[in-house]
Amino acid sequence: MKILQNRIFRAILAMLCTICCVMPLTACDRSDGKKVIRIGIKFDQPGIGFKKSGTYVGFDVDVAKYVAKKLGYSEDQIVWKESPSKQRETMLQNGDVDMIVASYSITDARKKMVTFAGPYFIAGQDLLVRKDEHKVSGPNDLDGKRLCSVSGSTSAIAIKERYSSKVQLMQQPGYAECATALFSGIVDAVTTDDIILAGLATASRGRLKLVNKPFTAEYYGIGIKKGNTGLAKKINTALKDMIRNGSWKRALDDNLRGTGFKPNAKYNPPIPQEGEK
Repeated sequence: MKILQNRIFRAILAMLCTICCVMPLTACDRSDGKKVIRIGIKFDQPGIGFKKSGTYVGFDVDVAKYVAKKLGYSEDQIVWKESPSKQRETMLQNGDVDMIVASYSITDARKKMVTFAGPYFIAGQDLLVRKDEHKVSGPNDLDGKRLCSVSGSTSAIAIKERYSSKVQLMQQPGYAECATALFSGIVDAVTTDDIILAGLATASRGRLKLVNKPFTAEYYGIGIKKGNTGLAKKINTALKDMIRNGSWKRALDDNLRGTGFKPNAKYNPPIPQEGEK
């Protein structure tokens, strides 16, 4: 009888652990018994999400830390996961991460697969060119030009839909690869959100420049598993608190310092209310 009871106990324990690991906001213990939250960010976007000497810095990182704290997690309970643009929906659907804070634009197509909280920032798609480029001052100057963007990004999609007949589009897995292609002359410009390009321009030490004529509005949201409106509401409450008490502006100023980039005051700070219905 005792052997049978032990087997039943182990089976129940295994079932509970399985349930824990598939809950919308995972609080699974690691092998050392520590509760963690897994957050997807970018590793290659200076000023936004950047892996630097084993640490993670950027505006998205600071937003993620603030939200995690409000959800009951300290910084040492965060497990950072690289979230390439093309893989973000899959990572959420598979439960690889609990949330994604990675310059993740809210779109109707993406909302069919994931739930968003936010927005926490509104950017605009822009162009990055070499410092000696004077013929490209906006998307209408791209006729016959070679352009680089990242696979799975809204920037690549927008260019395909609006300017595909004018440009030769190269898609790369990350913005570091696009910047390298621009340095070497393989492409004439890089396109993505202005706040990302401002960071890349600064990291180039003057070799690249932002055109600074945005032609879209990109609403950055925090992606979570589809249907988890309760978590979306908690995240929105945290974001509103971050904006209200000045932490949002401090994080933005700290991460944009030295770039010369100014967010569009018409849209920022936004009102986080996405995903609650």
